[in-house]
Amino acid sequence: QVQLVESGGGSVQTGGSLTLSCAKFGPIYSTNSMGWFRHAPGKEREGVAAIDTVVGDTYYADSVQGRFTVSEASAETSLYLQMISLKPEDTAMYYCAATGVRLPPGAVFAARHYNYWGQGTQVTVSS
Repeated sequence: QVQLVESGGGSVQTGGSLTLSCAKFGPIYSTNSMGWFRHAPGKEREGVAAIDTVVGDTYYADSVQGRFTVSEASAETSLYLQMISLKPEDTAMYYCAATGVRLPPGAVFAARHYNYWGQGTQVTVSS
């Protein structure tokens, strides 16, 4: 079993920065693909960043490309999402997700492929 615990959310003004953390507990082989998703009220859940933790390939949604960076701690114990130039439309609950499957690029933002989810951390960006 894998447990994921997010932290680092908060409230910032437009243009501000935040770094989210996702602590991983469990077998490393169960987290070969990991992703960050967000869910805002009235909107569908959206995958924003993903990483193949075996080779380090990263993927980003168009809406966050160039502003968000996903990375993994060298000890493979945590996943991070560095967010800069935040906008009000980035306001959402952010979730960390993992699966033991190495997902192809076309599948990394499909939530149904992920087996493990954290409880979420709220990000609020005010104008």
